[in-house]
Amino acid sequence: MEKNFLISSMLCFVLLPLLLQARQLPIGAAAPDFNLPATDGKNYTLSSFADAKVLAVVFTCNHCPTAQAYEERIKQLTSDYAGKGMRLVAIMPNNAEGLRYDELGYTDLGDSFDDMKQRAKDKQFNFPYLYDGDSETVSRAYGPTATPHIFIFDKDRKLRYQGRIDDMENPAKKPGSTDARNAVEALLQQREVPVTVTKVFGCSVKWKDKSGSVEKAMQAWAKEPVSLDTVTVSGIKELLKNTSSNLRLINIWATWCVPCVAEFPEFIILAKTFSERDFEFVSISADEPEKKDKVLQFLKKKYSSGKNYLFTGKDKYELIEAVDPKWQGALPYTVLVEPGGKIVYAQQGEIDPVALRKLIFHNRMIGPMYK
Repeated sequence: MEKNFLISSMLCFVLLPLLLQARQLPIGAAAPDFNLPATDGKNYTLSSFADAKVLAVVFTCNHCPTAQAYEERIKQLTSDYAGKGMRLVAIMPNNAEGLRYDELGYTDLGDSFDDMKQRAKDKQFNFPYLYDGDSETVSRAYGPTATPHIFIFDKDRKLRYQGRIDDMENPAKKPGSTDARNAVEALLQQREVPVTVTKVFGCSVKWKDKSGSVEKAMQAWAKEPVSLDTVTVSGIKELLKNTSSNLRLINIWATWCVPCVAEFPEFIILAKTFSERDFEFVSISADEPEKKDKVLQFLKKKYSSGKNYLFTGKDKYELIEAVDPKWQGALPYTVLVEPGGKIVYAQQGEIDPVALRKLIFHNRMIGPMYK
């Protein structure tokens, strides 16, 4: 009996992750009902679209480059068929806890409900944008495998097509097969859908159970070596020249500066977020040279594994002039420097991390995958 119990336990351990994976809704199945909040402040259910001859349900998100590439096409699909009887609703299946910082390097917004509201406003979505990231119940009932993934239902709310929107990720190029549009056209004309199922290319859905990968990433980052070098005025001038091919974010701070210490983790988040892009973070401590051990201890505590410097010059005013003549000398001070030395952002005092992230993302050195 004990042996059988152990075997059963092992099978559950192996099969549970597979059972938790969403199963795709089969063709002919009825549309699962839902009751989800939207970015416009309303709640929508399946009956909210009862007047539609055809209903398209798109599972998409903010952070995925592929999802971003399809935003305008989803809007166009909505407007093209709005007067012909088709309604479209988008649902965000991702749980923010399932996203690592480095997975957010291709977006200016994450996948939280607040981020969705901002995205809908920025992109002027002409369709309801619903949030299912907390419970995931609806998303698992439909079974999207990637974002975006579209499910198209007939007037009786039976599934007639599911898969890609078209076969071309890059919006600057013409698709060869407009599968979703073909399905809508066929249903509106009461014809059989020519192709009912296609594969989906995009970012995998970030289910709650993927939060373990986030924790593993954090543990790996915590093990990265942290070092502290010294720098003089001439060295700082070289940093400001930025002869690298990276967009360089420089923060001047000190351990005795309360706002500096409070905001420092935000810079580490930015560094991890854009770690796979042409970007680098540089910290310069204005502490006295004899405080080097204290500075290094702080940097290790904050996992600052990038380029860290301690200013060893005798004159702090030379430091100020070397960084930016417009700087009045108060800490913290932050500058964003493009290759070639052009300062595109300068901030005395604490940063607005959300605004700075958007500025970094929309810089010509970074930007979306498809510009």
